[in-house]
Amino acid sequence: MKILVLGGGVVGVTTAYYLTEAGHEVTVIDRQQGPALETSFANAGEVSPGYSSPWAGPGVPVKAVKWLLMKYGPLVIRPGLDPHMWSWLTKMLRNCTAERYAVNKARMVPIAEYSRDVLKALRASTNIAYDDRAKGTLQLFRKQYQLDGIAGDIEVLKQYGVPFNILDQNGCIAAEPALANVREKFIGGLQLPGDETGDCQMFTTRLSEIATAAGVRFEFGVTINGIRTDKGRISGVSTSAGEKTADAYVMAMGSYSPVWMRKLGQPIPVYPIKGYSITVPITDARRAPESTVMDETYKIAITRLGDRIRVGGTAEIAGYDLSLHEGRRKTLEHSVGDLFPGGGDLSAATFWTGLRPMTPDGPPIIGASKYPNLFLNTGHGTLGWTMACGSARVLSDIVSGRKPEIDASKLGPSRYAS
Repeated sequence: MKILVLGGGVVGVTTAYYLTEAGHEVTVIDRQQGPALETSFANAGEVSPGYSSPWAGPGVPVKAVKWLLMKYGPLVIRPGLDPHMWSWLTKMLRNCTAERYAVNKARMVPIAEYSRDVLKALRASTNIAYDDRAKGTLQLFRKQYQLDGIAGDIEVLKQYGVPFNILDQNGCIAAEPALANVREKFIGGLQLPGDETGDCQMFTTRLSEIATAAGVRFEFGVTINGIRTDKGRISGVSTSAGEKTADAYVMAMGSYSPVWMRKLGQPIPVYPIKGYSITVPITDARRAPESTVMDETYKIAITRLGDRIRVGGTAEIAGYDLSLHEGRRKTLEHSVGDLFPGGGDLSAATFWTGLRPMTPDGPPIIGASKYPNLFLNTGHGTLGWTMACGSARVLSDIVSGRKPEIDASKLGPSRYAS
């Protein structure tokens, strides 16, 4: 089949790769001048199946109030008149029950674990390199109550067979030697040794080159002006480079997917949740992280990417606003400066923001739409890098009429039909 993929981020490019591997003729269009220049550009760098959990869960509404009141809090809400914001928040609150959390978690973990396995196979078959490391993730607890509260998380990890280690101060330092300089700042941690790290933008760029060699056509700097329908099917896409037609179409536009799906008469509950990062050049490797450290207090990930430290986090609910707020930068600088002082040059850090496409229940949306030739691969939230390869492989199977290797029946947009 001739397939047109809308979106050139990590999800769109991995989708194109696996579709062409399945024998299809694939074209990718994106408004940017290259791959992974929006949300995939400077994320926290984690490939973390073990942390694949819904944001919506028991106790989250109470925690959210506390986060909003913190000086370096992880949550910011900039209320506006956007009805989609309030609708999404309402749906998320409805998912903040133990029952819904269990259902949603059960849908997220398999696709995340599968995706890590698919990524490993891709790495083995292509030798793709992207400042990748496989040294796990360390969730660091500054307070005893945080460590005391992980019993529920441990049960979930056991349920899904995710390897983990509960560490005291010395164990944390053994995993991340630079923490020896600030041992008074924390009391213990939870390590997931199976997690990985890597530069998502570097990966996506290199995979696009591999995909190009395999026959994928990339058209960058192309803006979508409209999506046409005829007799219950997608009949074409109007763009700044002319009309584009195909046998099938894939919606992989992240936070902008719901904009087009509303126009197509099939709204999906995806909303942009703004995240920030700084990228800090390492000045003393002995004082820098070895892998990813999750600062549980501020919900910030601090990741080693080659000769840089990527510090990412915060959740800002503000629509499609891409302005950079200095208060968010100070939060990121505070976390990394507090745990890894002297590891990098904060004065030389670059500051970035991107829009995470979040669903109110947590799992991404992967599958067929009400149009038989339009498929969705979107709504991955903070886990687009973690879930990209597996999501792309699953969608390629669905488009190709094959049964996916994992059960993806509950990931499609039909779960919102009621």
